[in-house]
Amino acid sequence: QVQLVESGGGLVQAGGSLRLSCTASGSIFRIRAMGWYRQAPGKQRELVAVSTSGNSANYADSVKGRFTISRDNAKNTVYLQMNNLKPEDTAVYYCNAQVLLQSRYENTSWGRGTQVTVSS
Repeated sequence: QVQLVESGGGLVQAGGSLRLSCTASGSIFRIRAMGWYRQAPGKQRELVAVSTSGNSANYADSVKGRFTISRDNAKNTVYLQMNNLKPEDTAVYYCNAQVLLQSRYENTSWGRGTQVTVSS
């Protein structure tokens, strides 16, 4: 009922930057929150950053000061600007959206993920 399409991953050297984007579409009445999670090989998926409907943002301690999350509500799109990337940021990054559907049911959706690789 909700589709999330991610883009912007890739290979970058340490210290470089990447910008991820994720657009939600489908039977959306209101987006309550959109955010990014990541999962490195052999590790659990972890929160990177989330933007709530009030445009407040929360970040993992490991990315504070380097990553910035932003939203374009008119486009149902969330961005993650990643600066000063480190090899430990290497992971598959997943978009997440918490949505109130037009049917008034709550829905949580995930994107397919985009690979971010940071070389040392």
